[in-house]
Amino acid sequence: QVQLVESGGGLVQAGGSLTLSCAASGLTFSTSHMGWFRQAPGKGRDFVASISWFGITYYADSVKGRFTISRDNAKNTVYLQMNNLKSEDTAVYYCARKTSGNSDSQSEKSYGYWGQGTQVTVSS
Repeated sequence: QVQLVESGGGLVQAGGSLTLSCAASGLTFSTSHMGWFRQAPGKGRDFVASISWFGITYYADSVKGRFTISRDNAKNTVYLQMNNLKSEDTAVYYCARKTSGNSDSQSEKSYGYWGQGTQVTVSS
């Protein structure tokens, strides 16, 4: 079955950096559109970034210029490099695989497979 396993979360000071990883199995990763979402306490799950199977990237306005999504098809892994972290970036970060072909890549409804999440806490 499809498995997405996130890692790399933790506690970091404001202005610091973290890199999240998501290892995928049970799917054809090289042709999968992958995304990162996040959920802060008491809030809904928000789009962060996504990358198409051919490498086109999309970002939420709140992270543009600070976060970079990338993929390594040889390792079946998608990454989220997060720089200049802010307290408002504190959330559980989820990796997801898009399962709706022509739908909005920024909507969580377009993603049918999800990881368990990894906590990112930014202290100010």
